[in-house]
Amino acid sequence: MIFLRVSALLTFLLPVISAAEQLGSVDTKWRPLSPDDEITVDVFEDEKIAGVACYISRAQVGGYKGAMGLAEDTSDASLDCRQVGPINIRESFKKGESVFRERRSLIFKSMKVLRYCDTERNVIIYLVYSDKIVEGSPKNSVSAVPIAHWSASDTGQELARCTYTR
Repeated sequence: MIFLRVSALLTFLLPVISAAEQLGSVDTKWRPLSPDDEITVDVFEDEKIAGVACYISRAQVGGYKGAMGLAEDTSDASLDCRQVGPINIRESFKKGESVFRERRSLIFKSMKVLRYCDTERNVIIYLVYSDKIVEGSPKNSVSAVPIAHWSASDTGQELARCTYTR
């Protein structure tokens, strides 16, 4: 019983790493007199790397349980990250550092976006997946953002290098 209380408290205290802005949604299942199931499309920016935006879509359960935050959403998610301006790495980061986190059920399940580097090719990689306290889901999506010049006017500037904190 203590384990459940501590788990519930920790879940609510998890920091929101990056805030997502909802761009749109589409209903996937009609539910009478309650919110429908839907797929939402959101965007968030990487707080440590300027010039990168990530677009994420995911299924959300409606109904009364979904409206009250009691339903467990599926592990289905898709991720696509793009360079949207000159890339500037504001501060170094660790391998597999969390960029975005969202609860997918009341207590046990969450969805995370992690950041990695392909240092040899100078590419930033983002991975989305869902996990539970006991077991996670093999469903995942990955997106790669090559660090490149943004416009012809900045080709004389040195490109940022994707590296990890030592």
